[in-house]
Amino acid sequence: MSFDLAARLAARRAENLYRHRPLLESPQGPEVVVDGQPLLAFCNNDYLGLANHPQVIEAWRAGATRWGVGGGASHLVIGHSSPHHALEEALADFTGRPRALLFTTGYMANLGAVTALVGQGDTVLEDRLNHASLLDAGLLSGARFNRYLHNDAASLAKRLEKATGNTLIVTDGVFSMDGDIADLPALAREAKAKGAWLMVDDAHGFGPLGAHGGGIVEHFGLSQEDVPVLVGTLGKAFGTAGAFVAGSEELIESLIQFARPYIYTTSQPPALACATLKSLELLRSEHWRREHLKTLICQFRHGAEQIGLELMDSFTPIQPIMIGDAGRAVRLSQMLRERGLMVTAIRPPTVPAGSARLRVTLTAAHSEAQVQLLLKGLADCFQQLGPEPSHA
Repeated sequence: MSFDLAARLAARRAENLYRHRPLLESPQGPEVVVDGQPLLAFCNNDYLGLANHPQVIEAWRAGATRWGVGGGASHLVIGHSSPHHALEEALADFTGRPRALLFTTGYMANLGAVTALVGQGDTVLEDRLNHASLLDAGLLSGARFNRYLHNDAASLAKRLEKATGNTLIVTDGVFSMDGDIADLPALAREAKAKGAWLMVDDAHGFGPLGAHGGGIVEHFGLSQEDVPVLVGTLGKAFGTAGAFVAGSEELIESLIQFARPYIYTTSQPPALACATLKSLELLRSEHWRREHLKTLICQFRHGAEQIGLELMDSFTPIQPIMIGDAGRAVRLSQMLRERGLMVTAIRPPTVPAGSARLRVTLTAAHSEAQVQLLLKGLADCFQQLGPEPSHA
């Protein structure tokens, strides 16, 4: 028996699902160079425009001069440095929770939290459209795993009736491919009614959502009692890298003791924590970034509706344009790129079959003029390609 990898790759190409890695040859920002081509990009998650901010870069440089460039060991050996500790304290203050714990990536934070909290004999219930890292965490936990209908509290309630052991409900805050937000108040009510815990991965909510950028929990005015486990990533609106879990003293101590992805990995560079401390300060103080971003979102949605594009229900920086056919989505993305615009085509298995889309992401670093260029490019491409052929 042998692995027929060539056949698998050929099949993926034939289905218009083959993935390529664009080579970024410039810093992140609206104007980038990709594979040697200057492009106006609408596909990164640097929502507040902090990834290339001069003060964040300087904080990194100063941190590297003071602390070196490597974490050197796991947090539990000798890798937990003063910048890590200061960042955890700042994130706890930011989220209004007693403690926060740093992870090297968002994937590890989700794996660590879920697998540390539930196991055999317990239950994990997840939204059908959760991020892959959350779904993988549920499957790897060993707990009874089930998915409820997207953003459907009634569907969740039915599954809660059959739950056994400790029960953890897991949802994204902002769904990364649709841009809509979880109905947290309804989910929290169902969780409380059954004595379950609610865990929210608000990777795409921190920064853009909430009066002070505190994400979906702040947006809805919920408490730690409503959402005991709060996860955030630092590689999106924070503009750096890594992730954190925020919650009670007991939760964080339990993760330190039992979360394998935390225990058995080297800590992130201390200089990175220094940079994130600065980006957190900017996120909290420069409110104009959120306001400008809201203006751009309204501009884009109004313009897209005038063109007649099929938008999804989102008031977040994630603005997907529904296409349906994967081949058509890829062609539109290529046509936009020929016009100097970079918008990624998202295809199965990242999204359900038949729901391929162009995923537009807006950032505070974009200008209104740049959004207008995108709208003109979209109008030209859709007009040139014509209506989708009928399959009737």
